[in-house]
Amino acid sequence: MKILVTPTSLGPESGLEAMKRLREFADEIVYNEKGRPLTEEQLIKALEGCDGYLAGLDQVSGRVLREAKGLKAVSRYGAGCDRVDLETARELGIPVANTPGANAEAVGELAFAMMLALARELPRLDASTKKGGWLRSMGTELSGKTLGIVGLGAIGRVVARCASGFQMRVIAYDPFINADYCREHGIEALSFEELISQADFISLHLPLTEETRHLVDRRAFEQMKDGVILINASRGGIVDEKAARAALDTGRLGGLGLDAFEEEPPAGSPLFDCENVIATPHTGAHTREAAGKMAQMAVENLIQMLTGEACPHLVR
Repeated sequence: MKILVTPTSLGPESGLEAMKRLREFADEIVYNEKGRPLTEEQLIKALEGCDGYLAGLDQVSGRVLREAKGLKAVSRYGAGCDRVDLETARELGIPVANTPGANAEAVGELAFAMMLALARELPRLDASTKKGGWLRSMGTELSGKTLGIVGLGAIGRVVARCASGFQMRVIAYDPFINADYCREHGIEALSFEELISQADFISLHLPLTEETRHLVDRRAFEQMKDGVILINASRGGIVDEKAARAALDTGRLGGLGLDAFEEEPPAGSPLFDCENVIATPHTGAHTREAAGKMAQMAVENLIQMLTGEACPHLVR
């Protein structure tokens, strides 16, 4: 049994129990030695002769799946599956599984950390102080402010829980919102338009689909309050980055935190010369705790699919 493993945090030196189990199960494991998501050509080459694929942030196109003769299963190390051509996978009879909820705490905490850092201008103050400066800035408190959460799934609920500790008003939009959950936790369910017009902070936690691509565009920015702080720790294509730069220039956006980009890694982004932008390398799920949980689920999913056992996390 030959397995390809591409998440950069699951290399050959990984001491995670899940990876020990995978090494015991597989006859051969091929690792990602590039230190970043593989290109289409690199994936096609790496998948030669592989029975299973434990996938990271690589774009698993229809061509990749068709060229991967003998591939029997794809297990995503993460909850999102927008990087996998699911239609082609179904056509070829290749089951795909993911790890829902395993990284919720990690991603939710990162999103909230970005809010705090931008509200108090920590990146700018840190850089200035280290250069000998002694700036006086006027930050913003989170207490009493309105947080709009777009996507109230497992990660969005972590962010809502954090906000409750700061006495924030929490509003949420989700096309499949759970009204009972909202009532139980004091969350106001609103339309997307109502949310973006009322929120002082907005945190995005959505999958990338045709409906959500550039959901936050020029028109959406025009409906927001001046000085709003926006966090995207989900998928890069949800925010129109050119429109975001324009909103930063006018002051409509008071701060922007991005853990995901339209192009990854981002090359020469126009956002990077803005002091009120925090950019991180899609690192939301990168905590020791989340890595262990995701690896455990991803490896179990892969072994179950390859051995014909029932896998509870198949993507339908």
